[in-house]
Amino acid sequence: MASSAENENDNGSAVAHDFRPLIRVYKDGRVERLLGTATVPAGLDAQTGVDSKDVKISDALDTVSARLYLPKFMLNNPEQDPQLPLLIYFHGGGFCIETAFSPTYHNHLNLLASQANVVVVSVDYRRAPEFPLPVAYDDSWAAIKWVINNQADADPWLNDRIVDYSRVFIAGDSAGANIAHHMAIRAGIEGINVAGAILVHPFFSGVDPIGGNEADRRAHLQSRRFVEGLWRLVCPNTRMGLDDPLVNPSFDPRLKLMGSKKVLIFVADKDSLRGVGFYYKEVLDKSGWAGAAEVVEAKGEGHVFHLFNPSSESAVAMMKKLVVFLNQS
Repeated sequence: MASSAENENDNGSAVAHDFRPLIRVYKDGRVERLLGTATVPAGLDAQTGVDSKDVKISDALDTVSARLYLPKFMLNNPEQDPQLPLLIYFHGGGFCIETAFSPTYHNHLNLLASQANVVVVSVDYRRAPEFPLPVAYDDSWAAIKWVINNQADADPWLNDRIVDYSRVFIAGDSAGANIAHHMAIRAGIEGINVAGAILVHPFFSGVDPIGGNEADRRAHLQSRRFVEGLWRLVCPNTRMGLDDPLVNPSFDPRLKLMGSKKVLIFVADKDSLRGVGFYYKEVLDKSGWAGAAEVVEAKGEGHVFHLFNPSSESAVAMMKKLVVFLNQS
């Protein structure tokens, strides 16, 4: 993978930052996203029976929206008394690619809503580098507040006849897992109850090698230049680089304030971020936080493998774990 540099492309345009296979930024300010640009419309999914629709978060935030997913159970039983858990999901993509409307996430969340029988809010936050961090965090928090306020008003799919607001979960993968982590902390600070947080292959790092074994530390060192360059692109005002509390949780004094009492962390043993997933649990346990964290590892798999091969044995096992976690009382 390339890193930040001044290069020339075939057309002679100067490249200021080259983070293949994700994104290029040109010196004239033009941004070229190399992945995660496709979108699919919302609507009834024939395979899972899940319905979806796109909504605007608020009149004041025209650029922040979400895709809602309503499982077949509720579509077929509109007068059913049991309320469903609610999952607020943040997509990955290094804070700079993918959207809530990409086929990758649309297919994944249709499947998850169907199998776990949960209502899903997939947040479409603004992306770097046009909107550098903390914009994505602010947008995501605005979405959470919008969801919570829906208990009384606004979208009917989120009213308290359908959604059990004592079972609100926050989740994300990669950069989205980083966002979910920060949203759980902010929820704790502001007194909003989160039933559980799910971090899939979380985007964390640090200046020093991280990991419980030599392979993890070696992977950290090999990817650090790329990760640090990308981090400085999406968070240009960082003063601490990879030891910024936004990307290195061990430097965050607010960690113990996390609003969720349960955290489920997924890692993959061929992912360069495997070590930081275990590291995250370690620093969380040592922070004084009163909850319980669990790490689940997929052997022989790479970063966000479940999004690209959902029928694999490891992805099926991962989905079963998610279903159990989201349906615990």
